[in-house]
Amino acid sequence: MALGPGPDGVLYFGLPNNGVNSNTVLAMNKAELVEAIQKALGKDATKRAAEDALAAVLSSIEKGVKKDKKVQIIGFGTFEVKKRAARQGRNPKTGEAMKIAASKSVGFKASSTLKAGL
Repeated sequence: MALGPGPDGVLYFGLPNNGVNSNTVLAMNKAELVEAIQKALGKDATKRAAEDALAAVLSSIEKGVKKDKKVQIIGFGTFEVKKRAARQGRNPKTGEAMKIAASKSVGFKASSTLKAGL
């Protein structure tokens, strides 16, 4: 697998030897997302307004997940708290057995509408 910045500074990866010379973008960064929001809001929207809109959405999702343990956005997907049980693991350096504490994380499951549009 080849990994490196493209001419526009975005990281691209491609699989050499697959017979197809196509590179795909790994991820959209926050600055690019703000720019896309600004364009979607129209030519009169400022970058600050787009940043504020993104911050408001992300903050609302964060608060919803903390309070209700689940945020469902119809047509997009669901953010949900996932619990991981405590378990036995191994220290990769020494091979020694160790306990891994229980933890929580946030998972995202895309809606069928979003999946169909991919």
